[in-house]
Amino acid sequence: MNAVTDRVEVPTRMLVHALIREDGTVDADELYTVAATLGMSDQQVRLCVKRLVAEGRFTHEGRGRKALLHATEATTRALVPNADFLRHAFRQDAGHSPWDGVWHLAAFAVPESARTTRDALRETLVRLGGSALQGGLYVCANAWEPYVEDAARRLDAHGSLALLTTTDLRRGDTRDPVELARDLWPLPEIAARYNRLVHVARHRLDRLTAPDGLAPSERLTIAVELAAELTRAMEPDPLLPPQLLPRPWPGSLARELAARCWTALHEREHGETHPAVFRIYADITREAADQAGP
Repeated sequence: MNAVTDRVEVPTRMLVHALIREDGTVDADELYTVAATLGMSDQQVRLCVKRLVAEGRFTHEGRGRKALLHATEATTRALVPNADFLRHAFRQDAGHSPWDGVWHLAAFAVPESARTTRDALRETLVRLGGSALQGGLYVCANAWEPYVEDAARRLDAHGSLALLTTTDLRRGDTRDPVELARDLWPLPEIAARYNRLVHVARHRLDRLTAPDGLAPSERLTIAVELAAELTRAMEPDPLLPPQLLPRPWPGSLARELAARCWTALHEREHGETHPAVFRIYADITREAADQAGP
């Protein structure tokens, strides 16, 4: 394979976040080692750490490679991947979450004087899988109400929020659910991200299953790369039910290959302490395998 196309771009900030361990710490020696493997300079890492400390996201103890970073409680809580969404994606892939034909809508009217709140709510609805029908009206194919209400409360906008469901959604002359999904969400762009994940995961799986084995730092680097590509693919994905997606859809294959990589990483643990994000991914992968059955 072409080495350039196989390269995974991992933002320095994402790397630091990905290496947070179960106890909320990041080992500086491990951070610099993985960063070097990913082509990052020590200076690049130092500047990123300095910014994160200045923002109050981490505290810093020690110097150089012997230092230890401590994530604040808010940072740890915010950076845990949304396990609910990943679990839901695997259930969809296995055919366990068929669509019931219900569209879920959220509408809000936040005044111009609260523009920051309005923008944050709009961004949250898109992140949760919504698409704008018009103005402050958003639609989702999944039951997102608990997540929408939680976000609105945190933004102090719950009183401006209206929620409703319908099985009769029309936009202009379009009412076919598959056509609506195609018009409302950027499915070609999302598919391209999953195709990229398929490419990366296949290459990493070949390395993980090679007979010569990999050093711990190499396995950790692969795990960070997979986490970065999975995040890049899933963040814009509204997780539409399979009935609404074009076929074939690369998302299910991408997640299957990523799951096989996580399984291979888990099987090659030798008493090493892994970052929290990897345990969560491995747990969800095992759950999906158990649900799929023999």
